[in-house]
Amino acid sequence: MMIRYLGYVFLAIVFLHLLSTDRAFAQARTESRPVSQCQAIAGTVPGVIFATLAPGQWPVIPAQARANEAVTISYIGHSTFLIETPGGISIATDFNGYHRPAAAPTVATMNKAHSSHYTLTPDPAIRHVLHGWGEAGKAAEHHLMVGDTYVRNVPTDIRSGYGAMEANGNSIFIFEVAGLCIGHLGHLHHELTDSHYAAIGRLDVVMVPVDGGLTMGADSMSRVVTRLRSALILPMHRRGPPIDRFLDMFGSGFDHRFADSATITVSLRTLPEKPLIYILKGV
Repeated sequence: MMIRYLGYVFLAIVFLHLLSTDRAFAQARTESRPVSQCQAIAGTVPGVIFATLAPGQWPVIPAQARANEAVTISYIGHSTFLIETPGGISIATDFNGYHRPAAAPTVATMNKAHSSHYTLTPDPAIRHVLHGWGEAGKAAEHHLMVGDTYVRNVPTDIRSGYGAMEANGNSIFIFEVAGLCIGHLGHLHHELTDSHYAAIGRLDVVMVPVDGGLTMGADSMSRVVTRLRSALILPMHRRGPPIDRFLDMFGSGFDHRFADSATITVSLRTLPEKPLIYILKGV
């Protein structure tokens, strides 16, 4: 009897999750924007396949069908990474004009906490420049489908003058490509709320500032990383304390490794089974 009851409960949960997912698909179609595979509620239901929506296609395509496609991530400097996708799209995070890749990226994301995270005079060859802040205190909202990549953002607050908080001055940018969910925390100044985590969804790869206080203290940042449960953690924005102080915040549930290169190639199939803090050369 108890087993039958638990079975009914499980089926009810599955039904509610699938109903919510259908509503998310319908909303996205109404708003003419892609469906986020990283936000898929189906991810909390055992055995359900993560899915992504390709431009102009319906129904969804299983992300696992592209599991052999790889994304290359290179550390450029400070908090700038270059993300190169299987479809030839290149993305520079927190683009400031002087930490930049050899060629102009397709997309540049920016945040405004400090001038080292943005430029108001980007290279005109960059096709899409995405500010992580809005105008007049409004939150930035991006839903960009470019080539094989969906780029979206989750706004957060930043510290402004005299210790006050400025609403929506930072964005966590999320890049969905090749079945992967890749997140860049930007200049994150506070721990995230449940609403933030729900908006972010699943992150397979996360880029994390480890400056020890310019953004957040190592203990606060470690709590964010632990909650996100990403398979691959890429430190960035290291000024001041040694990287060991950040690593010391994590127990046996995390591995860490120092790379001999500034570049890593990752796919769904090559994600580590145990969360790995991977320190690229130059961090």
